[in-house]
Amino acid sequence: MNGDQHQVFLVDDDESVRQALTRLLRASGHRVQAFASAREFLESGADGSIPACLLLDVSMPGLDGLDLQRELQARDVALPVVFITGHGDIPMSVKAMKAGAVNFLAKPVRDSELLAAIDEALARSMREHAERRELDELRRRADTLTPREREVMARVVAGRLNKQIADDLGTSEKTVKVHRGRVMAKMKAGSLAQLVRAAERIGFTEKP
Repeated sequence: MNGDQHQVFLVDDDESVRQALTRLLRASGHRVQAFASAREFLESGADGSIPACLLLDVSMPGLDGLDLQRELQARDVALPVVFITGHGDIPMSVKAMKAGAVNFLAKPVRDSELLAAIDEALARSMREHAERRELDELRRRADTLTPREREVMARVVAGRLNKQIADDLGTSEKTVKVHRGRVMAKMKAGSLAQLVRAAERIGFTEKP
């Protein structure tokens, strides 16, 4: 995996652990940024603007790992989390996983196990980034529609026929067909099913 295209954030208050994990991850081709506390990480402004994951110690002074996980969710920062701990227990693990953690590993963790968890977290981040790019592109396309085209699209995805749409809008069926063609072209939809899926994905809310 090309380290220029992703980032691993490491948060652990144990300096020796930070150094060892940083060496391991860099040797495996990952770009790593390490922090000694959850507060230091938050103040860095790291936001996962590129595919990234967070390798996070659970038990730390001040804000602990679970606190940081909750804070990132509150800030809508999408960073898949891999927890590592020397003091974990089953309830803590369950809580972390329910909150969306990719994995929960007990120290000392085997290198192969840690690297596999990091790869899984980064793969999730890449999928999420790709989906966000697709949604942004669909919204950009929808923004190019004229008000009349939006009216037509709303009725098309609601299952209205051209004649019914023409009656709704007080226009001709021929004109509706023209608008419908423009909608399909602007949305890059090759079929009605594709248009409906696009409308669902972006939460198209125009009233039919």
